[in-house]
Amino acid sequence: QLQASGGGLVQAGGSLRLSCVVSGRPFSSFSMGWFRQAPGKEREFLATISWSGGRTFYGDSVKGRFTISRDNAKNTVYMQMNSLKPEDTAGYYCAASRRAFISSEVPRVSAYDYWGRGTQVTVSS
Repeated sequence: QLQASGGGLVQAGGSLRLSCVVSGRPFSSFSMGWFRQAPGKEREFLATISWSGGRTFYGDSVKGRFTISRDNAKNTVYMQMNSLKPEDTAGYYCAASRRAFISSEVPRVSAYDYWGRGTQVTVSS
């Protein structure tokens, strides 16, 4: 089970930190990713981190503003989001992948085996 939290309402230029706790599965064996989806749009890849935390990969829309990290002792992956913009408004989802960390694959929704229920982020202008 994946449980995301930390969403909320924030003004443009503000920051939020999302968390996703994984239970019932061997967290340290998964690559973990964050995606988002706004109404009427496709699910968008944001970032992913390898099982050890040694490799990360970001989508172009968040590169330089968002930072993904993980704490394997706490079975938790984080997403620090800075300089938020109104266009960042969406439901944010964490996901876990059992597959090898391949840069060309990790942005794909199909690369992830388990998904959380999402947390809403709303950025006001």
